[in-house]
Amino acid sequence: MVLFLNLSVTSKVAASASATRIFDIPFYFSSNEWHLILEILAILSMILGNLIAITQTSMKRMLAYSSIGQIGYVIIGIIVGDSNDGYASMITYMLFYISMNLGAFACIVLFGLRTGTDNIRDYAGLYTKDPFLALSLALCLLSLGGLPPLAGFFGKLYLFWCRWQAGLYFLVFIGLLTSVVSIYYYIKKK
Repeated sequence: MVLFLNLSVTSKVAASASATRIFDIPFYFSSNEWHLILEILAILSMILGNLIAITQTSMKRMLAYSSIGQIGYVIIGIIVGDSNDGYASMITYMLFYISMNLGAFACIVLFGLRTGTDNIRDYAGLYTKDPFLALSLALCLLSLGGLPPLAGFFGKLYLFWCRWQAGLYFLVFIGLLTSVVSIYYYIKKK
């Protein structure tokens, strides 16, 4: 379980850091050529990750697919780059994302150890059995969705603001739309 938890976050951080280095330093002179590819990847990641997460019955799978959607937001930070605080917004978002993702996975692992399941239906009535675990999981999931006034909201707000300043209006729209979708399934599933 701990290995699964570690891999889910570490792989995204490593991929984001690597992509930042690859697309900024060696390809800086032709970075505009990569923008279209990165924009397509970001859009596909945000849309597909969130739509597939809705259909999941396992909390781990739901969180894994939502992570695919979340990484789309990070890709936009790479597209914005140094201009308009793109990297700073990406790092801020990743710090909030890592904290909330680790918290959510910790709650899921703890629930699984106590019950032997990670089926979403089995979380019904969790508040009556373990209010602290239920509230912790709810806060982490709603923060991942970007619901104000939680940390994830401010991370996404910073990312969206930097995108807007860079003129990436369509990506801001897709990001806002997929954030609403993620809030829906986080609320529905908890």
